[in-house]
Amino acid sequence: MAGLNVSFSFFCATFALCQAARRAAKALLSGGAYAHFAREVVGAAQLGACCLEMGMLVEIGPWARGFGPDLLLTLLFLLFLAHGATLDGASANPTVSLQEFLLAEASLPSTLLKLAGQALGMQVARALTRLYWAWELSDMHVLQHLMEAHCSSALRTAVPHGALVEGSCAFFFHLTLLRFQNSHPVYRVPAVALLVTVMAYTAGPLTAAFFNPALAASITFHCSGHTLLQYAQVYWLGPLTGMVLAVLLYHGHLPRLFQKNLLYRQKNKYRTPRGKPAPGPGVTQMPAEGCRGRGPGPRGGQQC
Repeated sequence: MAGLNVSFSFFCATFALCQAARRAAKALLSGGAYAHFAREVVGAAQLGACCLEMGMLVEIGPWARGFGPDLLLTLLFLLFLAHGATLDGASANPTVSLQEFLLAEASLPSTLLKLAGQALGMQVARALTRLYWAWELSDMHVLQHLMEAHCSSALRTAVPHGALVEGSCAFFFHLTLLRFQNSHPVYRVPAVALLVTVMAYTAGPLTAAFFNPALAASITFHCSGHTLLQYAQVYWLGPLTGMVLAVLLYHGHLPRLFQKNLLYRQKNKYRTPRGKPAPGPGVTQMPAEGCRGRGPGPRGGQQC
């Protein structure tokens, strides 16, 4: 278990360093610069570093240390619980930022800053994690350091099938985010972590279940086996399509592009009361049955 202890220490150190970086960025930067750029850089670096180390455990751990899927899936679930609790509102995912833009929740400049921050954070995570692997603190890291220069593609199925898998994962991921958007983090964070764990178990052997364009570009785009266009079709176009379909299914339209609801008929907020129709101008009211045949009253009115 020495190798697992080293990886666990790496996870803890990554969370601690990123949390310190968040506090420093909050103290030094303005609110907009932190929320639109620095927070995404730190969140993407945290997510990328942990996913790289987790990928090493998944690839090498089963045959080098005998790690079973129950241990790895439990560790993945705990990691995403920690991510949900510490990201401080950062998505670290380009499709989530584009979803906010399509829902008219973020402007174009802030969305572009978030995308740039996510790309930068993933590259920083890759560089620092490779440096950490070069220290060879465990036998698994020795093997990973030797294999890193000749990595194999995470796409282990046909390109159309891979795009469908990544799109399906992104569809359910964004649908869950939309459903729990206004829920308390106590319910939202475990729901998202459980969903990610289930999708990693089902779709991981096919595409590694990234459903995150920046994460996929950092981890597998430089590996041999497929062209850049094939990677883009699976890991960029697939998640983007899944996100758009999730927004359309949940809201019925894309507020940034058009306001008309394409799927659901909007009900009128105020209901017209149902009553007897008012008499027309040519219709005179008949006197009451008890007033027929009686003379006028003392003041010229009809006496009843």
